[in-house]
Amino acid sequence: MVSVALLLVVLVCAVARPRGVPEAAVAVPAAVAAIAAGTIPVSHAAGEVTRLAPVAGFLAAVLVLARLCDDEGLFEACGAWLARVAAGRPQRLLGGVFVLASVITAVLSLDATVVLLTPVVFATAARAGIRPKPPVYACTHLANTASVLLPVSNLTNLLAFAASGLGFLRFTALMAMPWLVAIAVEYVVFRRFFATDLRAAAPVPHAVEPRPMPRFALVTVAATLAGFVLTSVIGIDPAWAAAAGATVLAARALVRRRTSPAAIVRAAAVPFLAFVLALGIVVRAVVENGLGDWLGRLIPEGGGLSALLVAAAVAAVLANVINNLPAVLALVPLAAPAGPGVVLAVLLGVNLGPNLAYAGSLATLLWRRIVRQHDHDVGLGEFTRLGLLTVPASLVLAVLALWTSLHVIGG
Repeated sequence: MVSVALLLVVLVCAVARPRGVPEAAVAVPAAVAAIAAGTIPVSHAAGEVTRLAPVAGFLAAVLVLARLCDDEGLFEACGAWLARVAAGRPQRLLGGVFVLASVITAVLSLDATVVLLTPVVFATAARAGIRPKPPVYACTHLANTASVLLPVSNLTNLLAFAASGLGFLRFTALMAMPWLVAIAVEYVVFRRFFATDLRAAAPVPHAVEPRPMPRFALVTVAATLAGFVLTSVIGIDPAWAAAAGATVLAARALVRRRTSPAAIVRAAAVPFLAFVLALGIVVRAVVENGLGDWLGRLIPEGGGLSALLVAAAVAAVLANVINNLPAVLALVPLAAPAGPGVVLAVLLGVNLGPNLAYAGSLATLLWRRIVRQHDHDVGLGEFTRLGLLTVPASLVLAVLALWTSLHVIGG
């Protein structure tokens, strides 16, 4: 019971963030308390930190890379592209955001979509006189949904990737069809759900000056992606490729005085990384004190379609109950013995499921704070209704697509 109570305290504080207190300020003491209370041996806690440390380092490098791309003007150029594509038409703006958010989420992680793209979408909609709700909602939904493609798209992916035993290319190949299917379902539902907003007339748009895409940043990102593939093939941790890409952009930015060492450290989100490590310890304590046995009975054996559907459903429900990061920490070790197919089904559940509730993922909570900063609010009823229309359909069809990919490509 002690470990469960500590986990609940950590999650409540991470969701509410009273007085802006960082998540780590509660999670780290909770992890220490779990060890001191004897709910988890020191050796197991150390083992969990060792297991998660490379993932945390990878996440830090990707966050720095995304922030430096923003400093290079990448997201500003994306906003200008969106405005030209939209040409004052709400439907075209929504389509442009779907394309851009899907690519940015997949390549630069969901945090880049939430933190960096959402303000750009607000500004673009305001300049065009278009109601911002549909494209802004698209940012949070696609930050979750479109994060299933690459191992680097989401922290949950990194954890699942490490447990799946798959290479970078095979992981991506297996998740490509589920990625496309889930995004397509979201788009169809969005067009119907926001039909009134998308039909609203907009004033005649002003001409938008094109912004040149920052070639150096684009080349660096492309080289980093190639590095992910290469390191995976030769058996080196892909975190080194992410670190190399971030180092190249950081060196350029420092030489040109576009950033500072302190800004780079802030971009790495060190307190959040400490939160991830501490949360891992607390979740493992809960798993070792009964949760693991209970969840183990829910995770099916084998890789048939019914097993994949059950695994994804359990993961989606658990993500909405305790947040998707603790859910993947708890479920992936239990799913790994059943094979990579079940691990990927769990991943679909923890990534698509959080579109149903605010507390489903930290990215959604962060998106809500950004929306409020722009003098908008999100109704719980509306958010949930949209989630009820998108999550079950996208999850079932994405799992069906995964099952098909496993048969065509092989796990």
